[in-house]
Amino acid sequence: MTSENQDSWDEGSPVPLYVITGGSGSAGKTFDLVTLIATRSEPEPSMQPEQAAILTMCHYPLSVAELSAHLSLPFSVVTVLLSKLVDDERVEAIAPVPVAAYPERSLLEAVIHGLRKL
Repeated sequence: MTSENQDSWDEGSPVPLYVITGGSGSAGKTFDLVTLIATRSEPEPSMQPEQAAILTMCHYPLSVAELSAHLSLPFSVVTVLLSKLVDDERVEAIAPVPVAAYPERSLLEAVIHGLRKL
């Protein structure tokens, strides 16, 4: 038996994003789309549902872009939530691995030449 008064998501009247972020318009930390987020603590019953969901999802590191997609929230809102969680030491932000620099063409040619001599 279902109740008419159950809380359900109504696409016609979404929760304003400033309510989710607690009125904060900007993140204190800088996050990239590929910054990995890992949980450092368990969610508490008194937490915002979005922050609790982040803690639950990030037992295995997820990128900020993945979190944004899973939560169906804009990147900017997720970064504000993550900034609060990082400040409270509930999650760890892991910088993306930098792209390796390509070796010089002359080095590659020398390696190919050496391999051909074998």
